[in-house]
Amino acid sequence: MLTLQLSRKSISPSPFFFSSIASAWYSPPLPHLEDPILTTLSHAIRNSRTKPLHVSLNKLLPSLTPSHVINLIALNPHSLSPHSLLSFFNFLSSRPPFRHTLHSYSTMAHFLIAHNMFPQSQSLLHFLVSRKGKGSASSIFTSIIETKGTHQCDFVFDSLMIAYTDLGFVSDAIQWFRLVRKHKFKVPFRGCKYLLDRMMKISSPMVSLGFYLEILEYGFSPNVYNFNILMHKLCREDQIKDAQMVFNEIGKRSLHATVVSFNTLINGYCKSGNLEEGFRLKSVMEDSGIHPDVFTYSVLINGLCKESRLDDANGLFEEMCNRGLVPNDVTFTSLIDGLCKNGRIDLAMETYQRILKKGLKPDLIMYNSLINGLCKAGDLKEAKKLIAEMSLKGLKPDKFTYTILLDGFCIGGDMESAMGIREEMTKQGIKLDNVAFAALISGLCREGRLIDAERTLREMLNAGMKPDDTTYTMIMDGFCKKGDVKMGFKLLRQMQSDGHVPCVVTYNVLMNGLCKQGQLRNANMLLDAMLNLGVVPDDITYNILLDGHCKKGNPKDFDKLKSEIGLVTDYASYNSLISQIGGTSKHRSKR
Repeated sequence: MLTLQLSRKSISPSPFFFSSIASAWYSPPLPHLEDPILTTLSHAIRNSRTKPLHVSLNKLLPSLTPSHVINLIALNPHSLSPHSLLSFFNFLSSRPPFRHTLHSYSTMAHFLIAHNMFPQSQSLLHFLVSRKGKGSASSIFTSIIETKGTHQCDFVFDSLMIAYTDLGFVSDAIQWFRLVRKHKFKVPFRGCKYLLDRMMKISSPMVSLGFYLEILEYGFSPNVYNFNILMHKLCREDQIKDAQMVFNEIGKRSLHATVVSFNTLINGYCKSGNLEEGFRLKSVMEDSGIHPDVFTYSVLINGLCKESRLDDANGLFEEMCNRGLVPNDVTFTSLIDGLCKNGRIDLAMETYQRILKKGLKPDLIMYNSLINGLCKAGDLKEAKKLIAEMSLKGLKPDKFTYTILLDGFCIGGDMESAMGIREEMTKQGIKLDNVAFAALISGLCREGRLIDAERTLREMLNAGMKPDDTTYTMIMDGFCKKGDVKMGFKLLRQMQSDGHVPCVVTYNVLMNGLCKQGQLRNANMLLDAMLNLGVVPDDITYNILLDGHCKKGNPKDFDKLKSEIGLVTDYASYNSLISQIGGTSKHRSKR
């Protein structure tokens, strides 16, 4: 009668009512009240070892829906093991036309977590995200919430943020965090950390900073390490003002900047050419009780050397040593490179000797700086000595070393040694680059070995390199000065076919060659060609032409007119002067 009365009144009994009377009269639902489909599924899963599912469920499978699966997982009326239910779930995934829904995936994920099957749940959620793809955060979130029941969602939220991050859907991962916050759930800090770490590697520093500041507002624990990474990325992208803003954030978050924090920002300011701010930060650093280290001094010394403030660089170097810090390779290399580039090779060599006395081993970069300085100073003998020392210390010259030497020998006119360096490079399997080829061509032209220079140009072209305008013009000038204007024009055509637009210097070289050969008509035609191509002749162009006309006429007339008119700088002046030279010549012939 009690059941009948409840039914008639349509009362919804409270949980307290059930709990108070269950022990007295409650018994499990009778078999005929159970869902027969769930019973059939449960029996089939339990006996799957003896009878495969595709056999036992052959008739049922076509009519099976995701709702049946959701009810089976949520109710589990026959207390199946979590592993057997997961196997059945996976079995259905491979049985078309059956297709799981967002709700069936979400229900299974909650079930697995409830039974401490965390790896399986994470794998399932990762698969779900990969299947739904970019832009699915909102729909999956809705499904997770609708199926959560009494389950905790912390692990699900973390796992889904990580899944979106791993699959490269950063915007979805961020949206997931915001959805969690909007619905006032606990912040998934593990997922936030994972996403932040990935963003700081792949995203722009300002985007990463924006997300970092956002999660900090919701209780994410700040640390100096993350701020240092963001500063480093911003400095590398020359966003020094933003890097300074990040540095200031460290103090605002009640954190203490480390030596790495200061060094990162000092390095950024020095690379951007703001040494003054770099030294100001060094003072702030010291006032904060943080001692500058070798990196701090090396960065500042390098900055001073780049600005050619060598005395200040040496003074800072001495301060560093007096504080008991041992300079490293970077410090010495910065100092030596600065001295060499500013022509102070004597001090550079003194510093090198100091390094050796301290028992430090110079590296290849340091040797290259010294060799470069010596070659530029014309001291090729000392440069050879350093090469020998390198070999004794087990250091092999690299492409840069050989190129420096080759260029030095070419400038010094020692083409025999230069060609020897080239042979050595070939033996070592080092290919010549544009700089090396240009140096060789320049040296050969200076020696008057134009055939070799032209052959080297062909090698350069065959190697797939593009000689610059200067290289072409150098060889053209050599041939024109020797009277071979024809070769000069051949090289001009080659130059143009390579996509170069010859400048006024190149045309002047050819103009000079034509005028020296007395080919004034061709020279004037070349002038017209220049003007048609939009190449503006300069004063040298016109005076080359005037010099050619002078040699055909009376030099005294030319000198008189030149002194009266001055240097010719435009086409009108040139035509005027040529007309006067022509008129003077005709008047003399009549007399």
